[in-house]
Formats: sequence, structure tokens, C-alpha cells
Amino acid sequence: MRRFVTRGRLAASIILLVVSVSIRASASGPIDATLYTTYSLNGTTVLLSVCGSLPDSSGCYGGGDLGPFVLLGALIEGSPSVNQKTNTVTRYIYALDIAAGTNGNGVDLYVYKKTDAITSTFDTVTVSLFKTISLPLSGGSSASASMAANAKYLFIGTNQSTQAAIVKKSNFAITQSGSFEPPIPVTAITGDAYGYVTVAFGDFFGFDVDSGEIVYGPDGTAGQDGGGAVFMLNTVQAILPPTLPVSSTQ
Repeated sequence: MRRFVTRGRLAASIILLVVSVSIRASASGPIDATLYTTYSLNGTTVLLSVCGSLPDSSGCYGGGDLGPFVLLGALIEGSPSVNQKTNTVTRYIYALDIAAGTNGNGVDLYVYKKTDAITSTFDTVTVSLFKTISLPLSGGSSASASMAANAKYLFIGTNQSTQAAIVKKSNFAITQSGSFEPPIPVTAITGDAYGYVTVAFGDFFGFDVDSGEIVYGPDGTAGQDGGGAVFMLNTVQAILPPTLPVSSTQ
């Protein structure tokens, strides 16, 4: 991978360097607050690159790749875990393949571990596959996926399944959401800043009979449920109403 790094002043010794990094990190917030990760698609593979600035350098420092996938349906990053003693930041990246398996209709969750080892001049980036999980969902070449997360759980669905899969991040235990009768496919999963997540089923046109919703709390337990497909908003990513399914008869 091509790297562009502009080096600035260096500390006089290793000891001074460690002290300098510690002081600056505590003064400015998280030790990777001035770094960002971009993603790009390269056929069936996702490439990531870490760029930004550090106290004594700026540029692009490293990256990695995810995949290959048969059909990538969704991607989401987990929250960072910071080790101040080693100046490392670890986070997991969750990638959903919705056309997996020999029949091309399985749904697999790939969990990647990304580690940034940071000094005042450089970020050593490591990305590796941590775990692969087969989910009790149906996919396929024409399927679409939904995924949202809070601190403890991932909520995952496809429009070929009438239940969502709920994956506990700490041990990857899987439970399934409730469903409706007659069966309605999962059509959107959205979350808010407080960790509440809505699993929506069916038609988003008002409170149509062919729609429903279940709201989950930050602890992963179901709360409100009822008719009408609804969605939540957050402060980072806009919901695009034209992409939400509506009945062809409306």
C-alpha cells in the first residue's frame, strides 16, 4: 500500500516521545481523534485506509482489506477500545455477506479486528479476520440487508426473512426477533444515539396492515411493538425515505 507521511519534529529520546504522546492524548481527547478511516469498493473486496495527522506527522499511514464477499449487504464499525499504556486502539468491523454458502442464499457475518498502534509520528494499522458467523437468515442475489448496532448488540435482517437476528457482541450469541402473523419481511433496521433500535417490517406507507415494528432497548430487550413500520434518526447518518419500501398499490 502506498503511504504518504510528512514528518515533523522528533522527540529527543524515546522516553520524551512516550511522555509527549501521553500528554497530548489526554489534552486533546482520544489518541486517534485526529485520524480517520476511509473505505472503498474493489470488486468483491473492501479496502480501508487510515489517514489524518499525529503530533509530528500527517498523511496516510496504512490500511487493509476486507473480503472477498459474494454480495456485501452491510458494513458497520464497532466502538473503539483504547489501551493508554500501549497507545493502541482496537475496534471491530462487521461485514454482512447476504449471498453466502453453496446455494448462494446464506447470510454470513464477518467480524474483522482493526488495531491502530499509535506514536507521535506513525500509526501501524493491522486488520485481520476475527470470526465468521452463519446467521439464521435468508439471503440471495436479489436480497437487501439492514443492520444497526448499539454498544452491546448487532441487529441484522434481510428482506427475505421475517425475523431479525440479534447478535451479542461479547460472545456472539444469537437470538431472533419477534415476528408478525401473517409473516412480514424485515425491511429496515435503524437506531438512535441512546442505543435504541427499531426493527421494521413491511410497508412504510403510514400504518398499513402489511407493516409492523419492534423497538429494542440498549440492553437488547424488546419493548414497544405494534403496527406500522417506523424508523429512528441519529445525529450522524441521514435516513433516506425514498429507499424505504412502500406498497406498490399506494
